[in-house]
Amino acid sequence: MELKTDEQSLPVYEALANKTRLDILNLLSEESNLNLSQIAEKLKLSNPMITKHIKKLLEARLVKIEKKAGISGIQKIVSLCTEEIRVILPKKLFPDFFSHSSSIGLGLYTDYEVLPTCGLVSSTKSIGTFDQPKYFSDNNRINASLLWFSEGFVEYKIPNPLGENDHPEVLEISAEMSSEFIFSNNNWPSDITFLVNNIEIGTYTIPGNYSDVRGLLTPEWWDDVLSQYGLLKRIRINRYNSSIDGETLSDVTIADLNLSSSATISIKFLIKHDAEHRGGLTLFGEAFGNHPQNIDINLYYSN
Repeated sequence: MELKTDEQSLPVYEALANKTRLDILNLLSEESNLNLSQIAEKLKLSNPMITKHIKKLLEARLVKIEKKAGISGIQKIVSLCTEEIRVILPKKLFPDFFSHSSSIGLGLYTDYEVLPTCGLVSSTKSIGTFDQPKYFSDNNRINASLLWFSEGFVEYKIPNPLGENDHPEVLEISAEMSSEFIFSNNNWPSDITFLVNNIEIGTYTIPGNYSDVRGLLTPEWWDDVLSQYGLLKRIRINRYNSSIDGETLSDVTIADLNLSSSATISIKFLIKHDAEHRGGLTLFGEAFGNHPQNIDINLYYSN
């Protein structure tokens, strides 16, 4: 049952504003199929008094009465009509939240600038020749499920799903990633900088490029000594800050991204040429590594 702060809900409030009637409701919630005499006996009240209170509860539609044949004639059996009462106040303090999810294939970047070592592969074969950046423009790049470069960036864009009256609350980006080494090196740190709508939200140092064990999803044709898996990192930008796996990246908030006025949302993964740890970047798609996903984006918003 839902109640508002209006005149129609007043009978319910009046019915609840009495200890005896609350006792009746509590009793009926524990024991069903009680008649008027049984309620009176259990509450140690007279039948006329119980009848008076039951009438109030009937008017409020909190209980109902059914007539059933008994040993001593027709009995009036009382039972509850509802198990929950919610009061809805006129003003919302907490707005409804909605979400929009996108999954971007690794090869669907809209811009790039990379330096060797670099390359792309699909789940079945190499795309172009390794260490030649021009193959990042190959038409087959849309099938990429693994890409890597030692310096530069890849940028992705999605249409902004926000409507005119929508307010962004949280932007979440997740991807499996590692650094980049000629073969692999578990101890090869790299400073990966993340930008959203060309706003730098922070830099995270990823520890290495992993091949100590094969990735759970990595195809059999891919050599054991090459990158096998990465770490699944989750970036969140909210109204307070930006973080990665709960660790603060910066004070950049979702308001700083100007999402309400942009037609697209861009995500850039960058290895700066002057980074302290210029260890490159490897991104794993749904057919490589340990996590069956591409670059996942979740936007939470209120209206």
